[in-house]
Order: sequence, then C-alpha cells, then structure tokens
Amino acid sequence: MSGPVESGDTGDVAGVGQEEETDSEPPQSTSLLTQPENQDLGVTLEEDPPAAKQPRLSEEGTIPSLDPHETHQGPIELGGGGQENLIQDGEATQPGEIEVREVAEECLPSGEGAPEEDHATRDRAEGEVEGGEQENNESAETPSEGRSLGLDFSQNPQMLTGSWAEYSTHPENYLKGCKWAPDGSCILTNSADNVLRVYNLPPEIYSYQWDLLSEMSPVLKMTEGDTIYDYCWYPKMSSLEPDSCFIASSSRDNPVHIWDAFYGDLRASFRPYNHLDELTAAHSLCFSPDGSQLYCGFDKTVRVFYTDRPGRDFEERPTVVKKQGQGQSGIISCMAFSPCQSVYACGSYSRTAGLYSSQDGSLLALLPPRHNGGVTHLFFSPDGNYLYTGGRKDPEVLCWDLRDPGKVLFSMKRNVATNQRIYFDLDPSGRYLLSGDTGGLVSVWDTLTAPPDGNEDLLQPHLQFQAHRDCTNGISVHPFMPLLVSSSGQRQFLSPGDSSDGESSGSEGDVVMLSPTPEVRQDNALTVWWAGPLLPATEEGQQEAQPVVMID
Repeated sequence: MSGPVESGDTGDVAGVGQEEETDSEPPQSTSLLTQPENQDLGVTLEEDPPAAKQPRLSEEGTIPSLDPHETHQGPIELGGGGQENLIQDGEATQPGEIEVREVAEECLPSGEGAPEEDHATRDRAEGEVEGGEQENNESAETPSEGRSLGLDFSQNPQMLTGSWAEYSTHPENYLKGCKWAPDGSCILTNSADNVLRVYNLPPEIYSYQWDLLSEMSPVLKMTEGDTIYDYCWYPKMSSLEPDSCFIASSSRDNPVHIWDAFYGDLRASFRPYNHLDELTAAHSLCFSPDGSQLYCGFDKTVRVFYTDRPGRDFEERPTVVKKQGQGQSGIISCMAFSPCQSVYACGSYSRTAGLYSSQDGSLLALLPPRHNGGVTHLFFSPDGNYLYTGGRKDPEVLCWDLRDPGKVLFSMKRNVATNQRIYFDLDPSGRYLLSGDTGGLVSVWDTLTAPPDGNEDLLQPHLQFQAHRDCTNGISVHPFMPLLVSSSGQRQFLSPGDSSDGESSGSEGDVVMLSPTPEVRQDNALTVWWAGPLLPATEEGQQEAQPVVMID
C-alpha cells in the first residue's frame, strides 16, 4: 500500500479517482473489506511516513501487500476493543432488528485504554492482567461497569492539544466538522480545501503525560476533487483490523468514494446515476449499523448501495409518492439509524424529518416542520426513544418523543446565524448533549434534568464555555474516554468599504483585496479537550495517575 498522502502529493489520489470514474465497466463483485484497491502496489518509499502509519518494509524496500492476518501499525491501536466484522468472505449481513444489548456492545469498545504498539506490548499487558489485575477483570465484566465515561461537566473542560498550523497554509481554510473514529483511536476532519485529514490520538493522553503534548499533525490526507458534502466512518472500524478501517465521502460532481483510513488510498467508488444516466452527487451519507449497506441522500430520494458490491448498482427509495404527492420533499441532507429498532431518520431541506423502515424504506412517520431552516443534523438517543434535530439558521435543537411522533419534549437554544452545518453530539449514555454555535461557544445540556411532562419547555444549559474565537461548527464525544474534540471556522466576508490596510494595488487586471471587518475573529483550529475529573497533583507539581490498561 502507498504511504500517507501529503499536501504536495495529491496527484496520486486524483489520478486514482479519475481512473476509477472513467472506467465504464462496473467493477467485479469483490468484497470491499477483504480486497482493497491498489493492493499490489510495489512502490519504493521516497520518504518515511509518520511513525504511527509506517508500514513494515520487506528486504527489497517495497511495501508488502496488505495481509489481513498481520498486525499493521496504523491508527493508535486500542487493545481488546476489536469489534466483530459482520462482512465475511464477501457476504453481507442484512439489517434487521437490533437489540439494545448488542447496540451497547457496538458503541463502546471493550475496556478503557492505552494504545497497543506491537505484539510484545500486547503480550506483556495480557500477562499483567492474568497475573494480578483481577480487580480490573471484575470491573469489566459488564459493558456499563467496565467502560464508564467519567465525564465531569461540573467545571470547564481543559484544552490538551490541537492542530492550528495545518489550516493556516491556505487562506480561509476553515474546518467543517470533526468525528471520532468508532474505536476512539483517531479523529477525522473536513475543511474548506476539500481534504479529509486523519489525526491519531496522542499516546501521551493515555498515560496522562499532558505536559509532553505538542501540536497534532495529520497522519493521512485524502483529497477530494470538489466541495465535500458529507463523510462518515465505517461503523465497525477497528484499528486492530486494517480491512475495517475506511471512510466514505461524497463531493460535488463526483461519485461516492471509499478511502482506506490506514494508508489513504482510494479503495472503491459507488456511482449514483440518475434516470438520465447522469452522475449525481450524494448530499448525505450513512452506513447501516452492521456496515453492510451505505445510504446516500439525494433530492426526494435515498439510494442504498451494498458495501461488498462497488459500482453503480443500488436500490432506489423515493421519499415522495409521485401519484399521491405525499411524503418528504426536498434534498435529504442528513441521516441516522436508530440503535434499537430497524428504523432510520432522514432530515430534509424542506425543514422536516421522516422515519423510515430499514427493510423497504417505507415512510413510518413524518415529523412536522418546526425548524426555521432546513434540517442539517439529527441524532437518536441510545435507547431509540428520542430524536434530536437541528437546522441551519435556526436557534433550536429539538427533542422529539418517538413514542408519540410529532411531540416535542423540549428545545435547547444555541446561536446559529448562518447556513453552515453546526454539528451536535450525545455522549454514549445519552445524558449530555453538546453543541457549538456561531460565536464559538460550546453548550452542554443535561437531558436528565428535562421536565418529564414534556410541555416543550426550554432546557437551560448545564455548562457553557468559550471553545474558539470563531464559529464552533463541530463537536464530537470520545466513545469511552472523557475527551471531546471541536473544530472551528467559517467563511469570512470582506468589507467592501474598508481598504485602508489590506488593499493591494497593481497593474491593470489585478484583483483588489480588501481587509476583513474589524469584528471578524478568524480561528481555524481543531482542539482536543479533557472533560473528566482533574487529577490530584503530587508534591513535584505533576499530576498523578495510573496509566489506563486495556482489558480483553
């Protein structure tokens, strides 16, 4: 496999994408997970990739082919958390009813822990567990007891590290969101330069050596050809299984791409053609809970691809019945699956949210248009009883009671003054909801304090803190550690009347650049926060804590 894609080496990825798109023949029905594209590359390394992603080299100095039975050094590997891959030998498991117990096991990797770097480290950790860590074994018998988040919002989260210089090389390279990997080992970001970046979680965080933390740098860069509409992780992703590490992304005038999150290569493409045989871009993406299907949102329709069959074959699921004129109109801008039922939700720019059956895509319920703008993000509660929705240029996040569809239990206020998508997130327990706003403020709501009668009362924030100087558009909670990650930035508009400082004059035809307005505070950054209890200080002034050990 090729090494990580650097900022100046984007031509390789672009070439792969073009070759994939111009191929008129549909690809063979090979398993996406077991036979990644570009597997037989014999490329000689010209420069060493980052250590966290560096593959083992053969004696000839070439990168060996990917062997799923080997343990490659990829994103920070979390021991004992390897989730079972439901796609085996090219056969995909069909979606069905999902029990609450199974969902809990999916969302929370087993154990809490430190990164695993090699076989010796893993064997040493296993020996310690078998020899003298019986107490930890007892505490990890059940998913809820062994994987407590330990979130503490009695005080403001503490900033640990982040990435700033990466987004200052290009003008107005603001971020558009951030997402933790399902196994918590790395972070995925989207930015205005149409590049998806993967950051490994620094190993110093696991051992609480925060004074050694430095600015983060991406270990992978995946460049799309145009504006990225949406992106998502494969839900069964585990760093212990390289074949499960991949990302789906959709961009303007391009097919849906599947990127290898271990080496940054383009692994496969899904080509959604319309009735005129024209390639159309998906506005939203979402994997089914078992990862066997990829749902793509379009104008008044959802198209479903099978992940083990790349190409142009898909299932069409219209959201509007043409003869009756009923259903959910507009562009499907966001989607989410219920963790407990065979149901998925679709948000639309028509300001509505709809509930659909996973089996056949039939409309189960259409929630009334309560938002001022189009729905840009939605999220199910872990028990599947509630649906949270937020819209663009809309100050409210609404909590819907799905046991009584159409009923709003309560709302949460945030400042959203632009059409930009402002993400929010729930912690895995479903208690805390977090969201940024246009002013850079992050609000934390305790949903357990909501009134039980559900009179659409306004829920006041449990905590608010200033995370960035600019718009905080992305927030994501770590799957099992008390960590948050936030992203910031927005498009800055120049003042047409202010030319005192930033004006540049030149020959005829030069563009006159104007300085931004004084009140604009540009802040394009990715930041990692500690949201757990502060550790007691020792006599030397250092924080005392035992390194977290993973339990198999």
